[in-house]
Amino acid sequence: MAMTDAAPRTALPARWQDYLQLMKPRVMSLVVFTAITGLICANAPIHPVLGAVAVLCIAVGAGASGALNMWFDADIDSKMRRTRGRPVPAGRVQGADALALGIVLSLFSVMLLGMAVNWLAAGLLAFTIFFYAVVYTMWLKRSTPQNIVIGGLAGALPPVIGWAAATGTVPLNAWLLCAIIFMWTPAHFWALALYTSEDYEKAGVPMMPVTAGAASTRKQILIYSLLFVPICLAPVFTGLGGVAYLAVSALGGLMFLVLAWRVFRSRAGDTHTDERKDDGLYDVKASVKDARNLFAFSILYLTLLFATLLAEHLMGLPALGLSLGVPL
Repeated sequence: MAMTDAAPRTALPARWQDYLQLMKPRVMSLVVFTAITGLICANAPIHPVLGAVAVLCIAVGAGASGALNMWFDADIDSKMRRTRGRPVPAGRVQGADALALGIVLSLFSVMLLGMAVNWLAAGLLAFTIFFYAVVYTMWLKRSTPQNIVIGGLAGALPPVIGWAAATGTVPLNAWLLCAIIFMWTPAHFWALALYTSEDYEKAGVPMMPVTAGAASTRKQILIYSLLFVPICLAPVFTGLGGVAYLAVSALGGLMFLVLAWRVFRSRAGDTHTDERKDDGLYDVKASVKDARNLFAFSILYLTLLFATLLAEHLMGLPALGLSLGVPL
């Protein structure tokens, strides 16, 4: 059973930075960015204060999910080089404190969003926190190699929440933003897993390279990439994206497929040894540079996609697309 009893009990006192780290600020920044994109792309009038409250609640909800994840996963985090320095496994924060922080932040973010903005957005935020903390962290992560595929829904929902906050509705284009992130997740995380699989194996996490092998993982990365890129082009045909988005999604998608093909043709992950030179995620051995390159570019590509949509809608640039009657 995943509890924090295995975490070290003797360590330096917690600092405020440790509690911030519990909330996974880097993940939170991506959540906030995609949520703002959803809110702006809705093209609906919303008071700036209410918009700021919505973004704050989504950010706090993401932080709550991170704290709950670190509370429950302290046992496996302590076994992996990438995560052993986190506050709970390192002993700087007690598991009970991380749990309390996660619960308090969850209740605060959902209730404030519901009372200040609307209950549809609040309900979606509550579902997202539950899905990440319970469905993914407590169940999927330890039970199936499809953990990040199914669990990726939690990370894909913020733009839908942002859209719901602005309009009180969740039309097709809102779910299209969700689909882009959802389909991006497998190739992104499996590329990382190809050179961190030893960590996952030590911790008993059934990540795809551990259970199916590196060759199967490379094949699935290519398959998901072939499905992902056309979805990135879809906003052009639904009236969501314009000329700039078409250029970014097409050219970036082509590069994404080239990198995925190179991973497929490589031997990344075959050596079954730790492929990193140090604790960094980007300093890797030559045998897995193709996987590292796809992992790094996937972050850039997703950022550019959402940044372009955000810029187009902020600048009021005309959208392309067929007349499909899709509300923006």
